[in-house]
Amino acid sequence: MLKILIPTLMLIPTAWLTPAKWLWPTTLAHSMLIALISLSWLKHAMETGWSTLNLFMATDPLSTPLLVLTCWLLPLMILASQNHTATEPINRQRMYISLLTSLQIFLILAFGATEVIMFYIMFEATLIPTLILITRWGNQTERLNAGVYFLFYTLAGSLPLLVALLLLQNYTGTLSLFTLPFSHPLHLSSYTDKLWWAGCLLAFLVKMPLYGVHLWLPKAHVGGPVAGSMVLAAVLLKLGGYGMMRMIVMLDPLTKDLSYPFLIFALWGVIMTGSICLRQTDLKSLIAYSSVSHMGLVVGGILIQTPWGFTGALILMIAHGLTSSALFCLANTNYERTHSRTMLLARGLQIVLPLMTAWWFIASLANLALPPLPNLMGELMIIASLFNWSWWTIALTGGGTLITASYSLYMFLMTQRGPLPSHIIGLDPSHSREHLLMTLHLLPLLLLTLKPELIWGWAG
Repeated sequence: MLKILIPTLMLIPTAWLTPAKWLWPTTLAHSMLIALISLSWLKHAMETGWSTLNLFMATDPLSTPLLVLTCWLLPLMILASQNHTATEPINRQRMYISLLTSLQIFLILAFGATEVIMFYIMFEATLIPTLILITRWGNQTERLNAGVYFLFYTLAGSLPLLVALLLLQNYTGTLSLFTLPFSHPLHLSSYTDKLWWAGCLLAFLVKMPLYGVHLWLPKAHVGGPVAGSMVLAAVLLKLGGYGMMRMIVMLDPLTKDLSYPFLIFALWGVIMTGSICLRQTDLKSLIAYSSVSHMGLVVGGILIQTPWGFTGALILMIAHGLTSSALFCLANTNYERTHSRTMLLARGLQIVLPLMTAWWFIASLANLALPPLPNLMGELMIIASLFNWSWWTIALTGGGTLITASYSLYMFLMTQRGPLPSHIIGLDPSHSREHLLMTLHLLPLLLLTLKPELIWGWAG
């Protein structure tokens, strides 16, 4: 664990002490090396139980894929942000890289924590760098508003969680993830137990986000810079799913009664946010709402508590992390050239940037879950487990997949096909930096089809 954590910590002095002209290449090479070393965690991911163990940090088949995704994303964020921050003073660029690095440190500590309180503290700590990224480096005028929404939604959800965790500590005498699953089963029956159940899950459902408490997400995505959107879509939403999987093991007797409203919200949210996507004019907003729709499926998969549901949720989280991050990068390359996120104003780009269109095509197909990709694997497992639980869910999940295909196609056709508007003249060509960025997003996705057991979690 330390062989990843210490080099990541050392990235911050590296960012401040490197000469200006070497700042981006050095931090990129350093973070890429960390990402490659982190792949060694996957070696033991298929064996059951915990590994790389010490008192505070450990990995198991559930946290390993998420940890590797976190490490993989930092070099990609650095690659994506280089052009975005090029006009800023050098100290601000150093600050930007330090924030991204601190975010990775908190995320590694959150996913690797063996103690629930440590997970909670790191869960909250990720708010601070993300908030600074959105409010300081965002492109849009609404970024302060977006930051306030982001902060208060998450805080309002996670304060009950702290109280719930302290009550759990009083009752069981431990909050260690090693011993909690083996402690005495909780006899949950009273009204206050139901409140405790809701407190345990509310923070994670806001973070996911569940439809109904999702309003902060599109604002944060539209207001934030490209790296903020990438890390938010790819890893921060997964903190919610990971926390739910860890906590729900302990909430057993009540879940089957109390999960109905949340399941209904999640599946209805898949339909509703998909329908919202069909009417979007703003490219980043469309991708943000599609995230809510995919996470609705994940919430459904986790709440029914079957091995298939859990496995499907984990696979879909990893696949969605790579796909939506890739889509935000593509939206950013469009934005850097046309300075507009409105799809009507920047369409027909296939004529000008044909190679970018190939990337758009692959990313859109991944978003709509094309057969060999892990996206489909996760969605099918969740749909199968939901169908097994109640066959009425096929109407909602089937409708959701249909709408997902529709808006993915709509997004691709609006941005790439059709005549080029006459106001688009003199666009920059696509750079090899951008092609490398897209390759590093979509290649892991394609390779996971060859060895999916790496991200199967406990079912592996």
